[in-house]
Amino acid sequence: MSIKDKFSNLLFGEKPEEEQTAPEEAEAAGEVTGEPGGASASSLSLLELPEDHPIYRLHSQRRHEAGYLPAPRVCLDETGILPPETVRRELDRLRPMLAAACSARLKAVQDSAAPKRSERREKKKDGEEQPERRQAEAPPPALDAQPFVYLSANQLYAWVLVFPPVGQGEELTREMLDSALAGQGVRYGLDRNLIDRLAHHDRRYFNMFLAAKGKPAFDGKNGNIVDNYPRVIQRVLEADEFDQVDYTSLNLIHNAAKGEEICHLIKPTEGEPGRSVLDEEIPAKSGKSVPLPKGKNTEISEDGVQLLASISGSVDFTGQVFQVKPVLEIGGDVDYSTGSINFLGDINIQGNILSGFTVQAGGNIHVGGVVEAGSSVEAGGDLVVVKGILGGGATTVRAKGSVFAKYVENAVICVRELLQTDCIIGSSVYCGGEVIVQSGRGKIMGGFVWAARRICASAVGSQSECKTTVVLGGRPCNYFERELVQREVNALEMEMEKLECQPDSPVRSSLLSKTRLKLTTAEMKMRKLEERLQRLQAEEGGRQDQGNERLECGVAYPGTKIRFGDEAIRLHQVHRHCVATKVHDEILLM
Repeated sequence: MSIKDKFSNLLFGEKPEEEQTAPEEAEAAGEVTGEPGGASASSLSLLELPEDHPIYRLHSQRRHEAGYLPAPRVCLDETGILPPETVRRELDRLRPMLAAACSARLKAVQDSAAPKRSERREKKKDGEEQPERRQAEAPPPALDAQPFVYLSANQLYAWVLVFPPVGQGEELTREMLDSALAGQGVRYGLDRNLIDRLAHHDRRYFNMFLAAKGKPAFDGKNGNIVDNYPRVIQRVLEADEFDQVDYTSLNLIHNAAKGEEICHLIKPTEGEPGRSVLDEEIPAKSGKSVPLPKGKNTEISEDGVQLLASISGSVDFTGQVFQVKPVLEIGGDVDYSTGSINFLGDINIQGNILSGFTVQAGGNIHVGGVVEAGSSVEAGGDLVVVKGILGGGATTVRAKGSVFAKYVENAVICVRELLQTDCIIGSSVYCGGEVIVQSGRGKIMGGFVWAARRICASAVGSQSECKTTVVLGGRPCNYFERELVQREVNALEMEMEKLECQPDSPVRSSLLSKTRLKLTTAEMKMRKLEERLQRLQAEEGGRQDQGNERLECGVAYPGTKIRFGDEAIRLHQVHRHCVATKVHDEILLM
């Protein structure tokens, strides 16, 4: 009660009980700040109690005996320092336990009052009760204040809520708090300041206080690998504001010198054990170690922290490990000074691949110039040709990865994943993924382009209606391999026929036996390819992406043939913003 209210009561008498509830409700609502139960408490940590909760019966009884008493307030986190998930979890546990404690306290009050009522009835029966005291109420039972201790599920926190004394019972003391906490085994992390002042606190009853706080355990951090080289190489080139693509920016070869660090290990940390309010150790987990991704041509440093390159070469991440592949550097052209090249690692050619020469690599191939007509290139990874591919009808390019070239003209291309170029002219293209021809001129003119998934181009065909065929779906790379083997078989059969027409001689017999062995090998390879192709075609129906093949182009000119499997259409007029798909065995142009 404020000084103003006390002075008003002296002058005009005490206000009715209904009028005195206003300041009590204001305090319960948190207008008094800086104290437990004030407005600093988070609403998320406040336990909502129903009107029929037994704590209100205890509060009403105490208020009837002592007069003014703040309303009950059960808040687990007045200062907002506890983890929100812990508070939410503990509120659900506290609700039934608090109801049971309040009910037990009410029962204790009733049980202590029962003997006095029985004694009064006996005195009344014997006539000992005075007439003037017949209307007096029975004296209240005497119960001391009782602390209720609540432990969190993880035993890291201990709260206390005190039930007030009843009748002539003893008020809360420091000894009562110590005894209640010790009875629950709370010995660690006690808030001594709170315990010292709680016995004299004006809100000591029907309020929740955090009396003890343990030390949480902290698990150690897992080990981690810090890479100095990329694990995934971005192999998509983007056009600039002038719709041009810089093919020199696609660096597929990341060189490392011998002894250079590829990645290093951050070791795991040990866990820090905690302590519960019951003074028991809370174990902590230590971080897990991770192994260094050691692959071919790499070694681990003596301290076990670094992964180093054991040779100079190109760093590649394959099969969850780093490996260093040797890199063959060609400072100029592939010509008579170098001869044809067959290398297991990556090849970096700064010049051109001249006509008549073959370049084969087990890894990536980077060509700074052009691939001239009549040459052959085969890459086990990706192929980058900065200035384009000139076929002349006799150039064959194969890549198990992707191909990036400024242009493709009169060449045969077989690529497993992606083909990206500025234009394709009069070429035969077999692509197991997507063909992107949208930068620069962005044209597909003449020839044959077969992609398993998607073809995107600015223009397909030409105004002169040159014959251009676009095929989507299926297995173009497998078909190409079968065609190559079939050509080999046909050539060997023709050679056999020529040899059989020649007169007998030791040379003829030797050539005939060698040719027959080659033919047998080629026929065996042909049968395996046929079996594999049939198996893949049988599995074709179960592909999730089946039916998603499409042609997207800005303009498609007359003379262009579009084929999806066995279905084909030929365009007889210009189609702009054309999208071709196959729906229910019918090709739709949108």
